[in-house]
Amino acid sequence: MQYIIIIFLSFFALRLISLSFSIRNEKRLLKKGGKQYGKFNSLLLTLAHIAFYFGALYEAYSKDMEMNSLSWMGAGVMLFAYVMLFYVMYKLRDVWTVKLYIVPNQRIERSLLFRTVRHPNYFLNIMPELIGVALLCNAWYTLCIGFPLYVVLLIVRIRQEEAAMKELFAAANVRR
Repeated sequence: MQYIIIIFLSFFALRLISLSFSIRNEKRLLKKGGKQYGKFNSLLLTLAHIAFYFGALYEAYSKDMEMNSLSWMGAGVMLFAYVMLFYVMYKLRDVWTVKLYIVPNQRIERSLLFRTVRHPNYFLNIMPELIGVALLCNAWYTLCIGFPLYVVLLIVRIRQEEAAMKELFAAANVRR
């Protein structure tokens, strides 16, 4: 169990670091006239993320789970997810937040990753991260119940983001 907790806390600490970047960027975006979209859904996503993490950890704890091959696979998936998180943060820089903000004349990232993967933060970071933490903890209830619920919130978020950015894409002549 101790290895699961150490890995879990290490990744959770990385998530907290990413949140500090988000908060800093959020303050800058607000100063630039940024407008938040989907505020309530952002709150629900945050609560669901925390509940997923700690639901998975509780499952591991209640079963006195030890590291096994699925746990190591989960740690690997989480490592991939966090590499993608920090790469997306690097590419989006000052506009990356966990909330949905749009600023006037916001730039649109056009790197290869963003041209080939629609919503890379969601599909290459968040979804693998949640699957990884469930595998790390062998948390099948959390995965089977929590993941579909989270995906519903994520679909709402994607629709909100695309609606909010529709004018930006049109002005930049970007096909979505």
